[in-house]
Parts: sequence; structure tokens; C-alpha cells
Amino acid sequence: MLSLALFIGCQPNMTANKSSAPRRDINAVLADHDQQLLAMPGVVGVYVGLLKDGKTPCLKVMLAKKDPKLEHAIPRRIEGHPVVTEVTGEIKPMESRQR
Repeated sequence: MLSLALFIGCQPNMTANKSSAPRRDINAVLADHDQQLLAMPGVVGVYVGLLKDGKTPCLKVMLAKKDPKLEHAIPRRIEGHPVVTEVTGEIKPMESRQR
């Protein structure tokens, strides 16, 4: 966990803007930050989704399992966009079917 805390502490680009309004398109923000989020142990995916209101875009961070320390380490906002975690479990590629 110490390495996770140090990793997060060394990521100035993912820190939240003080501004409440996003300045950049959410897809560009995702493209610039997805690898940093995916590098965190326990994060299995990231994508653009919607908040529960069904209208507000957000960044969704998919977790392999419930982990309060990891959830606390993930920023709540990135460049003004809300970030939401969800537990999806491990994600594995489907086996290809041979014909």
C-alpha cells in the first residue's frame, strides 16, 4: 500500500482542478489519464460513463474487488470531471473460437 500511496502522490497530472467546470473534453482527459489509472493495482478498466442522473458525463474506474484504500487513492475529479469507481471483478479476454 505504501507504494500505491507514493505512486498516487507522484502523479500531479491526475490531481483535481480547483475549477468546478471542466475545461477539456472528457474523452481527451480519459486518453491522457487512462494509463496512470490502469497502472494502479486493482484497477481493471476505465471508460467514459454517466453519473446516476443519466446526463452528466464522468470517468468510470473499474475495480477488480472492493478496496476502500484503493477507492480513497483514486481522485474524485480529474481536470474538473467527476470520477466514479465501480466493482466489476476481474476482466479477462474471451477465448477465441476456432472454426
